[in-house]
Amino acid sequence: MEVTEYGIISIVPIILTLGIAVWAQNVIIGLFTGVFVGVVILNGFDPVETLSRMVSDYFVPQMLSPSQAGILVLMCFIGGLVALMEKSGGAVAFATKMTNVITNRFKAQIATWMTGIMIFFSDLGTPLIVGPIYRPITDKLKISRVKLAWIVDTTASPVAVLIPFIGWGVYSMGLIEGEFLEIGRDENSFDAYVAAIPFQFYSLFAILMVPLVAISGYEFGPMARAELRAQTGEGVVDDSGMEVSDNMSHPKAKPVFVWLPLLVMVGVLFYLLVPLGFPLNSVPSLAFRGALSSAYFFSSMTLIALLMAYGVKSFKESMVIYFGGVSKMTSVLIILVLAWSLSSVGKNLGTAEYIISLAQGNFAPFLVPVVAFLFGAVMSFATGSSWGTYAIMMPLIIAVADALGAPMHVSIGAVLSGGMFGDHCSPISDTTILSASGAGCSQFDHVRTQLPYELFNGSVCIVSYIIAGLTGNSFVFIPGMILIGVGLYMLNKIAGVKIPNVAS
Repeated sequence: MEVTEYGIISIVPIILTLGIAVWAQNVIIGLFTGVFVGVVILNGFDPVETLSRMVSDYFVPQMLSPSQAGILVLMCFIGGLVALMEKSGGAVAFATKMTNVITNRFKAQIATWMTGIMIFFSDLGTPLIVGPIYRPITDKLKISRVKLAWIVDTTASPVAVLIPFIGWGVYSMGLIEGEFLEIGRDENSFDAYVAAIPFQFYSLFAILMVPLVAISGYEFGPMARAELRAQTGEGVVDDSGMEVSDNMSHPKAKPVFVWLPLLVMVGVLFYLLVPLGFPLNSVPSLAFRGALSSAYFFSSMTLIALLMAYGVKSFKESMVIYFGGVSKMTSVLIILVLAWSLSSVGKNLGTAEYIISLAQGNFAPFLVPVVAFLFGAVMSFATGSSWGTYAIMMPLIIAVADALGAPMHVSIGAVLSGGMFGDHCSPISDTTILSASGAGCSQFDHVRTQLPYELFNGSVCIVSYIIAGLTGNSFVFIPGMILIGVGLYMLNKIAGVKIPNVAS
């Protein structure tokens, strides 16, 4: 492969992006700096001219690209619906209904796990809803607050990243599509994301671990000690956890506020896409995003109508919430535009070509996924942001995987999993902080007790990515899940502690 004239200088923008994002713990600052320095390298040092070129040559073209503009618009529709869902009180009413049949520790853990999965539309909303709702129940059944925090944290982001039609999926598809356009890969970003779901090993294994641990009745490491303290009434380390916020609950709220808008969303989506051959055939990206935008809009209108009909919110109040949700998407949209721009700058500098020239002959293609997983984990842990990690890592790994012939879908899944692994372990991650607060325990204790479970999961992921890199087989997650089960059994035999299943 021909190496561009910039050589090693071509990797300076990406190195600065990574370094500054970690140092400042702000991905936007890192990405902006990377684009700025890249434009300086291409055009010479003139701060005024550089900023002008950034806008005219990179930011505006990225926003005007039909496929990428469709993603930006769709993210706004998603933000509006999520805000309505969170503040309608429907999720709280739904979670409260789930608490009626809980009589022992096993049922409490499974009910918390299932509720977190069902509130998949809002990763940040899950800790704010599920934690406070289930905390009195888990306290009564002598389940430690840190155990509740682990279950809540595990059913937040790891669930959301597996759903292709909510914010996580659409955001990631935007990054995938932007790089596919750069490398000339003829594949729909939706198809690629769905194909990568079986390779999101960390999220799949994390979700599986909760019922496995609940069924076994065993705990290990600091979590076991916390559970034993809970049996003597000392499991509440910190009682400063949040209660259900007034703007997330309402005495007139009903579970229908959750399931009916989602049903409308699915109905509209199928109504528009089935004539195009969905789900048996691939649907053009623009058509898919147009259909999904319509689905989110009618879902939001359905929820607003329900809020008005039940006297929960007026039309004016609902619209204020809706547009407030849209405005909250601003930082996400900025990250997307900056990530696309950095990828375009990298193409002009030949960054990917230079990295690939170093790797060719010295780096086995099957190792690309496991390296992507490890690098993504380190960066996400340091920044506390999986989305920021995806923005930086996804374009680079896709370009390298394409050039080296590494399995593309495995590599994409590895980036998504690595970012999730680091985010899940990071003490500065927003979901980590909210999960601890929602469960009513200290942030430090949540991280300390959760970490051995996540490191065990991550170790199995490393093995799975090596195998998947060699085979590219989408069923590799099955032996990985078996390994999780066998590994937990062995850990329980060696270091596990059986916790009594206390009845109410």
